[in-house]
Amino acid sequence: MKPLSKGRYTVRVAQSGADRAAALTLRGLCFGAAGGVADAFDAAATQVIVENVQTCAIVATFRMALLDGVQLPQSYAAQFYDLSALTAYPGSMLELGRFCIDPALSDPDVLRIAWAALTAYVDEAGIKLLFGCSSFQGTQAAPYLDAFALLKARHLAPARWSPQIKAEHVFDYALELHDKPDLKQANAAMPPLLRTYLMMGGWVSDHAVIDHQMNTLHVFTGLEIGSISPARKTLLRALLS
Repeated sequence: MKPLSKGRYTVRVAQSGADRAAALTLRGLCFGAAGGVADAFDAAATQVIVENVQTCAIVATFRMALLDGVQLPQSYAAQFYDLSALTAYPGSMLELGRFCIDPALSDPDVLRIAWAALTAYVDEAGIKLLFGCSSFQGTQAAPYLDAFALLKARHLAPARWSPQIKAEHVFDYALELHDKPDLKQANAAMPPLLRTYLMMGGWVSDHAVIDHQMNTLHVFTGLEIGSISPARKTLLRALLS
């Protein structure tokens, strides 16, 4: 990924031990102690940071790993979801993980520049599918029932690619949800990253994994690059200028 600067922010690959340590510190702040510890997936991934060039503070971070169908079972998401169907996906895939933004910030430009940098990389590398685990804070489903109901009603994965249940502890939409979500409540509870995926045509698993180690509920999220509308692609690429 090439560095990208816009306004007060720069997106770039972590280059030094200090960069990676700062990214882990931010992950720990956002995901708890488990998120702040490097794991085997970090070793196989590229760590990306968003830096405030005025303060040199790391304000967002994520890791990404380029995969194909053969490598998919070694992905982070494959620990929690049966991705057998996706091993036949025709094209290269990019797994995004540990995406987090400093919770003290409320600047939408941070997420915008991160997506702009990803757009440039996707174009350059010929990525066909972005995927990862979109996290809801905590392990109780009650605060997110409307959000999950909206996912069930409008945003489930195509049957041919649908992730199946693998984790021991899950929240199954089909068994536990009503069909008429309160849209205002649903959108308010939706994580910003997931909301962005959905606006571009992304889809999710039909269940959420209850991850006690990370203290999250997460859903498998996929975004087929070919399904993004031309108007949305134009907006994303406009961020690069």
